[in-house]
Amino acid sequence: MPSLSTYGDWLVRMGSGGGVAAIRAVNDEVAETIHRRTGTSDYTLDVDATVIEAEKQEAEWTYKKVRGYQPMLGFLAETGLCLTHEFRKGNRPAQHGAVRFLKRCLKLCPKIRRLRSDSAFYQADVLAWCEEHDLGYTITADQDPAVKEVIKTVRDWTTLRDKDGKPTDREVGAAIHAMAKKGEPFRLVIQRWRDPQLPLFQKPDYCYYVIATNRDDRSPEEVIRFHNERGQAENEIKELKIGFRMEQMTSGDYRANAVWFGLGVLTYNLTLAEKLLFLDAEWKTKTVATLRRQLIETAGRLVRHGRGLVLRLAASWEKFQLYLRIRARLAAFV
Repeated sequence: MPSLSTYGDWLVRMGSGGGVAAIRAVNDEVAETIHRRTGTSDYTLDVDATVIEAEKQEAEWTYKKVRGYQPMLGFLAETGLCLTHEFRKGNRPAQHGAVRFLKRCLKLCPKIRRLRSDSAFYQADVLAWCEEHDLGYTITADQDPAVKEVIKTVRDWTTLRDKDGKPTDREVGAAIHAMAKKGEPFRLVIQRWRDPQLPLFQKPDYCYYVIATNRDDRSPEEVIRFHNERGQAENEIKELKIGFRMEQMTSGDYRANAVWFGLGVLTYNLTLAEKLLFLDAEWKTKTVATLRRQLIETAGRLVRHGRGLVLRLAASWEKFQLYLRIRARLAAFV
C-alpha cells in the first residue's frame, strides 16, 4: 500500500488532470450497468444534497453555518443505487443546476417515472420539465407568501390516517396552485398540526408542511406516505458518509476532494451491486459495516495441493455454502 502522502499527491494530480469528470463518468457508467442488471421496470428518483463539514482553507460557508462542501446526489429508491452525483462547494445552493442534474439522471436511467425532492427543487423550471417528460413528482413546497395565501383558502380539513388506518394528530387538506404565469397548475397537499409550544388560540396556532405534486391518481394520504419514503435517501447518504468514510475530506484541494468523494460513491455502488446481484436476499438490507464483520473479514489461507490452489476458510458450513453461491453467481455474471 502507498503511504498517505503518496496517495494524497495522487489525488491532487488526478484532480488537476481532469480526474473529477473522469471519475464521475466511471461512476455513471457503473451505475447504469447495475440498474440495467437488476431488471426493475421503472424507478423513483430521490435527489438530495448533503453538507460535509471540513475545516479546510478553501472550504466555503454552507447554509448550516459551517465550512465545507455540499454535493448533490441522485438515488434510485427501489435499489438504493447512487445514479449520479455532483461534488459542489459549500456556498453553492442546492437549487443550482436542478434541471441539468435531472436531465443527466434521466439520460442514465430512462426508466425513471417519479421524482421526490425537498424544497431545493421547488422551481417552476423543474415542475415544467417534469410535466414535459411525464414524470410524477412530489416536492416539498416553499411556504412563500403565495403558498401561505393558498393555505388560507383550504376549508375541508380531514384527519390524517397512517397506513394502518389509525388516526394521527395531524389534519390534511388540498388545493390547486400555480407558479406565477409559468407552467401548469398543480396540487398542494397540506398537513397541519397544532404547535404544542404555543399557547392555545395564539395566532398562528398551526404548523404546516406542504407537498407540491402532479400525482392526481393518488389521495392526499397516499401522496404524503409516498413522499415520506424519500427519507430512505437520507439513510443512503448516511451510509455513504459514515459507512464509507465520506464525512471527512482528505485534502485541502477542492478537486482532489471531488475525486476522493467520487471514489467513495464508486465503492458504495460496487458494494450495493454485490448485495443486489451476488448475495442472498437477507443480505440486501445490511450495512457495509455488517458486511465487513460477517462476510469480508473472514480468515483464510491459500495453499498448494495436488498441483492446484486450495482456499481454506475459517468459516461455518453455512457461510461456506454462501461463498460457493457467490462464486457461481460471479461466474454467471461474467
